[in-house]
Amino acid sequence: MSYQHHYTDGTPIHFPMGKVVCIGRNYAEHAAELNNPVPSEPLLFIKPGSCVVPLDEGFVIPDDRGDVHFEAEIAVLIGKPLSKKPSAEEVLDAISGFAPALDLTLRDLQAQLKAKGYPWEVAKSFDGACVLAPFVPGDAVEDLTDIGIRLSINDAVRQDGNSRDMLNPILPMIQHICGHFSLQAGDVILTGTPAGVGPLSKGDVLELELLGHSRFVSHVL
Repeated sequence: MSYQHHYTDGTPIHFPMGKVVCIGRNYAEHAAELNNPVPSEPLLFIKPGSCVVPLDEGFVIPDDRGDVHFEAEIAVLIGKPLSKKPSAEEVLDAISGFAPALDLTLRDLQAQLKAKGYPWEVAKSFDGACVLAPFVPGDAVEDLTDIGIRLSINDAVRQDGNSRDMLNPILPMIQHICGHFSLQAGDVILTGTPAGVGPLSKGDVLELELLGHSRFVSHVL
């Protein structure tokens, strides 16, 4: 089944699913929990649109490639093309929505690849590696520096973060991305994960929230 963006009221968003641009180590406490140094500039990597699956129907994780870690993130949907050196106003105008999302990682495989100095896309870009909830409209979020993201698993809070703690705030982050490659309508930005990541198991029940805006319950099939 192909993925299509939706707003929280079920209205389809008529953008094709584009690429997913991810920011690594954008919360200092998360970098510390994995013993990773804090980068001096945004650490970018890309997931293909083909790895995106919807949150609300439940999702499947690989069962034969080691631990699959959850990483709850604020997702930003781009609704207009952005190219090199956009102004903050142009970036704001291009944001179509915000949603909670899960960036899934084959952590054991990633560690093996990193230890050898190899690229680790296969640990981040497998089918189902990006789990997206429906979006709230962009203008529903008044302050991009105060967006809360929370993930509970089996009734226990595992991640609880806020965009105010990002090393690279959302607007300048997107401007930085556009300095490297253009963004198109339908592209999604995953803005980094707060501390608390860990492995998922089949049957886990997840509650994923964009605080004050949306809340979703799903499970690992």
